Amino acid sequence: MKIFVYGTLKRDQPLHYALQAQTFVGEACTLPHFRLFSLGEYPGLVQADSPETGVSIDGEVWEIDAVCLAELDQIEAVDQGQYARIRLPLQEPFQDADVEGYLYLGSVEGLEEVGTRW
Repeated sequence: MKIFVYGTLKRDQPLHYALQAQTFVGEACTLPHFRLFSLGEYPGLVQADSPETGVSIDGEVWEIDAVCLAELDQIEAVDQGQYARIRLPLQEPFQDADVEGYLYLGSVEGLEEVGTRW
């Protein structure tokens, strides 16, 4: 499966070790439906309140296996409700690809917005 990463899982980031045995597909951007906030040492991607307030988030697409997916779900605390893995709408050339990514489920009230790139 393909996964979109936008923070500490990207190349040259601290948690990239989890993707080292996987296949880098390419750099990508989401459609402008999201916002990115600093959660301290890592970012949180949230859906924008409206189409007018969203931005395109820069990241990377990786082809991963089931073992890696389980590890990423654990890193992102999916079972604890911190993040949810969802299908993300991406811009060309990935507009028709089935790509998932991690959406932050916590409150971002009072957190610093970091723009389009972590």
